[in-house]
This record gives sequence, structure tokens and C-alpha cells, in this order.
Amino acid sequence: MKPAIVWFRQDLRLADNPALAFAAASGKPLICLFVLDEETPGDWTWGGASRWWLHHSLASLDKSLNGKLVLRRGNAAKIVKALVRETGADAVAWNRCYEPFATARDTILKDDLGKNGITAQSFKGALLHEPWELKTGSGTPFRVFTPFWKAMRAMTVEKPKPAARNFNLLNAKTDKLKDWNLLPARPNWAKDFDWTPGEKSAQQSLYDFLDDIDDYAGARDLPARPGTSRLSPHLHWGEISPRQVWHAVQTHGHSRGNETFLKELGWREFCAGLLFHNPDLPAAPLDKRFAKFSWRRSDEDFRAWTRGLTGIPIVDAGMRQLWQTGWMHNRVRMIAASLLIKHLGIHWLLGQRWFWDTLVDADLASNSANWQWVAGCGADAAPFFRIFNPVVQGKKFDPRGDYVRAFVPELGALPDKFVHCPWEAPQPPPNYPAPIVDLAAGRARALAAFQALKG
Repeated sequence: MKPAIVWFRQDLRLADNPALAFAAASGKPLICLFVLDEETPGDWTWGGASRWWLHHSLASLDKSLNGKLVLRRGNAAKIVKALVRETGADAVAWNRCYEPFATARDTILKDDLGKNGITAQSFKGALLHEPWELKTGSGTPFRVFTPFWKAMRAMTVEKPKPAARNFNLLNAKTDKLKDWNLLPARPNWAKDFDWTPGEKSAQQSLYDFLDDIDDYAGARDLPARPGTSRLSPHLHWGEISPRQVWHAVQTHGHSRGNETFLKELGWREFCAGLLFHNPDLPAAPLDKRFAKFSWRRSDEDFRAWTRGLTGIPIVDAGMRQLWQTGWMHNRVRMIAASLLIKHLGIHWLLGQRWFWDTLVDADLASNSANWQWVAGCGADAAPFFRIFNPVVQGKKFDPRGDYVRAFVPELGALPDKFVHCPWEAPQPPPNYPAPIVDLAAGRARALAAFQALKG
């Protein structure tokens, strides 16, 4: 019997994997392939933190496949077709990705395989609903989240399927994972990452989160508390499916926390739809007026922001958390992004790029849509004139300064009332920088630039 190829992408799991289930049900021997394609994505090849995660996730998947995961590096379409020729496979299955470069590549590949008598099947494995399934009453894609969520919430979510069993795995020529050099070496900036990639860890993270989900609606905004799910990288890499998460939450019960979390899954779907319908989302503002916005250039200020040395404690804590752990609390992401865009006047594209390189959950759709949301130039945007005051935000969501002290030890000895505004203390810490921007002046400059844009 001729083999079938299962092409793994951002679906690094066995359970609820439609492509794997389809191929296994055929009874054919299977070749499980992963391609490190650094050519097709163009400007959006994986950043450093993503590569760290990918290394460990592939190692975990290979273990689940009894050491028979085939690794190849290069142009994915060419490698898939070459593997078909090498092995005599007559079927290829994969789960869909929705980035513009992926959809373009996959469409051409499916057509090429079909013309050569190869069955090519793609499946929905990364989203709850396809981007083209949700439309407004007039038949256009949603640009506002609230009506999108209302429509999505009324739809039925398919139940997840268990892992396929008793399939026969074949070997094929493979690269060695270590030869891909996905891990940092000198320096090893990932030495303090507190993550365990892989399907088993993803399931455990979900179960742990469900124990506390009833408090999620409030706790998710408090960065000093473990109030978030920490499922975002597992979902991004497909170590767990959104269907598995959705139904686990639904089965757990009904509470404000449950519904709030389901809404976050809805936001993830909304962002995916925005990218699918707006392929230039990572590079161009949805609100075309902002193409002429007068951004400020300051390499010095941007560098201070990336290093967590802005002199604004809640922002510095977030940027240092990002560097040390490969992740940043969601509330703090908004505050840090707002400071860069609004108070410092620096282009959101620069911040987006930094997050792309340093986040283990860097997702092209979510990263692009969320940066545009903060900038006020995207869909369902917070207006540009909504400017987070980082001191007010810090005092509200980190009232005792526990989060700030965890990542900015220079402020450890300050009384609580000064930890978010150390410049007001009788004796500001000598080893912590003064603010690189006057918040009132930065806000005024941002509003003036927006007014000029409006004409």
C-alpha cells in the first residue's frame, strides 16, 4: 500500500488533529513530516523565542511519534513534492494555516499535487471556525468585535476527537533537530524561560487553569497573580486545539470567568479573520489615514523601551518579563505598547517586530491586530486619543507593586505609594533611570499629532 504524508505545521499534537486522523483512517502507512520553511514567510520567519519553543515542541512531538518525525529544511512546497517522489506516497494531508503566505503556497501546492494524481486534503485544525464562515448581515467580513462575538457565540463548535491510534509509521531521510540550531547559544538568553512545550504540558496547563477559571474575569488583569491561562503559546503551536479548550471550559461550568475566557478565544478568531481578509495587516494600518501619521524616530528611546529602562516602572517590569521569560502579561502588553506608540510617538511596527522576536506566543494575526488596536489604526480600535497613563494603570492593577518589584529589583525598597512613580519619592533610587518622557508632555504631543492627521 502506498503511504500517506501527514504534514505537520502549527498543529504539533496527536489529539484532535484532523489531518492525522484522516490519514490514519485510510489504513495507509504514514510519513509524519515537519518542514522548517524559512523562505516562504518572507519577512515573517520565526523570531528567536519562537524558535526556542519550536525546538522543544518538535522534540516532544517526535517522542510521541516514537522517534519517527521526519524533519526537512527548505521550501516547504518543494520538499513535500520531493518526499512524494521519494516515497511513492499518493496522499498528503495537512491542517490549514491562515497567514497570507501560507494560504498562497498551499493553494498552489494542492493544485500541483492534484494534477499529478496525488490526493491533497487540508483541514480546519487551528481555529474554531473558518474565517470565511463568519460574515455581517451584508455578507462582508466583520471589522468590529462585539457583533463578531455575538455571531460566533451562537455557532456550534465541533467536539474534539481523541488521538488516532494504531497507525503504522514509516521512516524517511531526516535532518537532526539539533543541526537546525533553533536554540540560543552564546548568550543563552532563554536560560530562565519557565515553559515546558509539548502536547502533554498543554493539556496540564489547561487542567491547572480550569481550577481557577472562576476568578479569571478579575484576576486576568492583575499581573502579580497567576490569573491568566498561559495557553497562548500552546494554542499558537497547536499543541492543544481551540476545540479542546472551548469544550473543556464549557464542560467545567458556567461563570463570568468561563464566559470571559471564551470571549478571549473569540478575540483570537477575530484576529485570524482580520489577517485572512486583510493580508497586509502586519505592515499597513487598516485605517489608511495613519499611513501619513507623523511618527517620531528615536533609536535611543526605542532601545530604552526594549531593555526595560524607560524609568516608567510598570512598563519596565513588562519589558524585562518579556526578555527573561519570553512572555508578558496581557494587561502590561497594552500599557507598554501604549507608552511606545502614544507617549514616545514611535511607530507601532517597531514594537510589533520586537514582540515578534521575543514572544514565545508570537502569532502573526494576533500580534498585528493587537498592535494596531493599541495604535488606534486597526479594526475595532481603541481610538488614538485613548492613551493609557502607565502610573494610573500600575497603581490600579499592581497596587502593592509586587509585579514591579519582581522584575525591577532596583525599586524593591521603595514604599508602595512610590513604586509606580519613584521620581516622587524623597530619595529616588540612584540605580534606576529617570523617566525618558514626561507623561503629560508625551500625551499632549500624541494628541497634537493626531489632530494634525485629522486635518
